[in-house]
Amino acid sequence: MNTPPNITRRGFIRAAGLATLAAAGPATFAAPAGDSIDAHVHVWTPDIQRYPLAATFKPAEMKPASFTPEQLFAHSKPAGVSRVVLIQMSFYQFDNRYMLDMIAQHRGTFSGVAIVDETKADARETMKTLAGQGVRGFRIYTDKAKAEAWSDSEGMKKMWAYAADAGLSMCLLANPDALPAVQRMCRAFPKTRVVIDHFARIGVKGAVEPSDLDNLCRLAEFEQVYVKTSAFYALGAKKSPYTDLGPMIRKLRDTYGASRLMWASDCPYQVEEGHTYADSIALIRDRLDFLSAEDKQWMLRKTAEKVFFA
Repeated sequence: MNTPPNITRRGFIRAAGLATLAAAGPATFAAPAGDSIDAHVHVWTPDIQRYPLAATFKPAEMKPASFTPEQLFAHSKPAGVSRVVLIQMSFYQFDNRYMLDMIAQHRGTFSGVAIVDETKADARETMKTLAGQGVRGFRIYTDKAKAEAWSDSEGMKKMWAYAADAGLSMCLLANPDALPAVQRMCRAFPKTRVVIDHFARIGVKGAVEPSDLDNLCRLAEFEQVYVKTSAFYALGAKKSPYTDLGPMIRKLRDTYGASRLMWASDCPYQVEEGHTYADSIALIRDRLDFLSAEDKQWMLRKTAEKVFFA
């Protein structure tokens, strides 16, 4: 889930209560081998000489110590995933070089979501340059206070405006309490494509709060808003087969339509502490009987293809 520096991932997980697991639905669909897209993965290298960490991070905070594309492929390729959206890792902050180098080394396999400093005067030009290097979105960390301050941030408003003009995405790692402010920003910039990561972290404390889910569903009024159904290891019951998240996924499918939802693993965190890559993709591919074959095609490939690989 790549939490901001002052909030640990395991802190979120350990603080969460457990929900009751629902029964798994029957397997109804198998995507062709190599056809799926993972819309959210972080990669990094232990080579901190070539790719230094941001000043706010120390090597001991790199857990796991390494997660390179080759390590990812050991999980993703057997699951039939051929393309991946790389999300800039917070360890590197605004230095997107490692992600860009991996995009260049594995042409056709990766698309990227970069981090840009909106306070810099050249943020717009930086976005343009990054788009020429395979970047299709820009990650924004936000909570309620940060999102409410966007209306007073000239840099943020310029980023949203440029993203609309260039067909790029604003990718929000948002907490549930930020969603009303996100709604106001979407109303101010209705042509800007917005991707909400990890269900807006709804369910991180265990139970899915209906009011939070209602706020996420309200964003569906904006045609350019998309949602990642992802980070199953960190939400709800936090246990495979993750089917307790099925009702939330169903409501989002009914509200947004599958063509505005996309599956993602959030590796490497999805493959730690007993969780597996196969179990993550299986929730969408095999275990939710309310998803049609067409729904699964959108969620496992076509939506991410449209947003990040077009």
